[in-house]
Amino acid sequence: MAAIVPMAKPPSGRLMSAVLALTALAVTPAGSPPSQLDGAGPAAVGDAVGAGAAESRPAGLDVYRGLGSWVDIYDVAALADPEGTVAAMVDRGVRTLYIETSNFKRRRPFVHREELGRFVDAAHERGMAVVAWYLPGFTRPDVDLRRSLLAIGFRTSSGERFDSFALDIESPELENPSTRTARLRELSEAIREAVGEGYPLGAIVPSPRGMQKHPEYWPGFPWADLHRLYDVFVPMTYFTWRTSGMDGARSYSTSNVRIIRREVGDRSVPIHVIGGISEESTTAEARGFVRAVRQLGVLGGSYYDFPGTTP
Repeated sequence: MAAIVPMAKPPSGRLMSAVLALTALAVTPAGSPPSQLDGAGPAAVGDAVGAGAAESRPAGLDVYRGLGSWVDIYDVAALADPEGTVAAMVDRGVRTLYIETSNFKRRRPFVHREELGRFVDAAHERGMAVVAWYLPGFTRPDVDLRRSLLAIGFRTSSGERFDSFALDIESPELENPSTRTARLRELSEAIREAVGEGYPLGAIVPSPRGMQKHPEYWPGFPWADLHRLYDVFVPMTYFTWRTSGMDGARSYSTSNVRIIRREVGDRSVPIHVIGGISEESTTAEARGFVRAVRQLGVLGGSYYDFPGTTP
């Protein structure tokens, strides 16, 4: 990452202890009994960095390049047929699948563990990359860290892994924004400490323009810290909630990218833009969004989520 910001304070003793404990668990030799921690044992976090990547699919920052698509834990039809969903994505030119593992309200680190494995295997067989994402609530930091590292260490029955992990940074469950920011920073430090510098991490962030319009939502949002700790920003631009028409979609998407670049002081900061809610976008708005993505020179773009898209 760009060395333009000072180092934030390291994780607290408690959270760093959790990092060290999980990392130790993560290097359990193959064939050893799985950990009972949070209902699943992580694969080797260190081994997961860059391992199992087929030459035919994107790696590193290229995972976030081009057209992506999203599946969350509520997409019943997609989850019922992972292989068919992946085939449909490939037919539409999707290069990367972003898939949710769990969120802070759920009792398990993997809500649909078997289906996750099928998605990863099917995607990798077709040359697609897969990014896992998890939504933390920041009310239970140890749980958020544990589940993030379990996602990073996840393996399918055939030994395949996710190509990257992205943290979904949006929950106001913890009402005090200063405490929320501190815990976000600490969690992010701990994840980076565990995976090392070579593993690609994405920061899924709220709409920058939306936060400007509603400054009470997350005052003091830590753009600089996230820029140092994550390799790519993935803003939830969602122009479909804010504007309409081709020009509106292009303008709103453009403003979000420019805000991120200004906040981090880096015009080359890697960005993958989530344009809007798929079923709420018109074809004209899609054209406006694509024009913004191409003109701004960002890594790529996507709509949320796949079941609402059309060929």
